[in-house]
Amino acid sequence: MITVANRLYVKSEYAEAFEKVFRERAGLVDQMEGFISNQILRPVNEGDPYVVFTTWNSRQDFLNWVRSDAFVKGHAQSGTLPKDAYFKTNVLELHEVLQDSSRPDLAPEPHGGPFNMH
Repeated sequence: MITVANRLYVKSEYAEAFEKVFRERAGLVDQMEGFISNQILRPVNEGDPYVVFTTWNSRQDFLNWVRSDAFVKGHAQSGTLPKDAYFKTNVLELHEVLQDSSRPDLAPEPHGGPFNMH
């Protein structure tokens, strides 16, 4: 199992529009094989990023998503905010789950090495 955190640094004047985009998201990721969950985390401290946090059964399931036509289609809708809505470049993090207290029988994700989107 893996998690993916996309940290998005949204200017405060665009926060409402950013949240609206996610409330009205296409939801295509929800249909993908291996997809577990999607959370949109709102920062409580000024200057901290929003975090789009997804959980997947495996790294390969996530890679299948980012290489899919559904990914392109889903991100076309989410890309409706202007570039100046962000005060810093997003940061994408992928983590291998070693332990999950809600799933004590879960085997750790095998170490897959560095991750590169391209």
